[in-house]
Amino acid sequence: MSLTVVGSMAFDALETPFGKTDKIVGGAATYISLSASYFVKPVNVVSVVGGDFDQDHISLMHDRNISTEGVQVKENEKSFFWSGRYFNDMNSRETLATELNVLGDFDPIIPESYQGCEFLMLGNLAPQVQRTVIERLNNRPKLVVMDTMNFWMDIALEDLTQTLKLVDVLSINDEEARQLSGEYSLVKAAKKIMAMGPKFLIIKKGEHGALLFGEDKVFFAPALPLEEVFDPTGAGDTFAGGFIGYLASCNNISFESMKRAVIHGSAMASFCVEKFGTERLKNLTQEEIDARVQEFVNLVAFDTVLQ
Repeated sequence: MSLTVVGSMAFDALETPFGKTDKIVGGAATYISLSASYFVKPVNVVSVVGGDFDQDHISLMHDRNISTEGVQVKENEKSFFWSGRYFNDMNSRETLATELNVLGDFDPIIPESYQGCEFLMLGNLAPQVQRTVIERLNNRPKLVVMDTMNFWMDIALEDLTQTLKLVDVLSINDEEARQLSGEYSLVKAAKKIMAMGPKFLIIKKGEHGALLFGEDKVFFAPALPLEEVFDPTGAGDTFAGGFIGYLASCNNISFESMKRAVIHGSAMASFCVEKFGTERLKNLTQEEIDARVQEFVNLVAFDTVLQ
């Protein structure tokens, strides 16, 4: 099943309690496509980079059957850059620098070879850009999944609400769900948000797992307890890649299939946080992924007898 991923390809500079990095490759499309590539091939990427972007990373993507035909290269400009510092709890962070550069006027171009994609993952971008991608596809995909953040709720709420009408699944964190809905209860928040358009909603709760809402059902997936978390950057995007990659691999978008996809996404995210940047996602084996998914199964499995 064909999958197209839209999002940023960028440079990050990170500082956590475990250390710091100079510029390393990051961006939503990078994490999503690498994660999804373990489930479905090819993965088609739509993005934009400057002439400074790491060509070794492009080669790595090609090695993983990720097509970069839809990646625009603006030779005389710089790639998107973000720098941040994580605090001791690893859940809160401080942004030190954000430089939009080529992302500031990104106009997504959909190659002809990407037309007809059946699964579409819209990484965190301006909602107008996300909507433009949907409108430029000749046929509506079987499933459209979208990520967004509180920044767009602050400055582009009208655009965001218009785009939400066009998507099937929205993936946001608990803070964003509360802001978008105006409700503190996540159950009430989910009902309000799904009334805006999405048929399914994923609410990520960091180290406390994720909730899936849809078809008047709720599913909770725990986060895997890890001895050490080195870098949570990209974990949400890695989750999204595993989620939609799994769905594309089985070509099934029922609620039951999405439950399994949430677990596979969570497994991929648990790998991501074990090293800085995309390092852990470069050379996973199927055996490692299967074993990690089984750890999630074991985490919640139990027998009981109801009296």
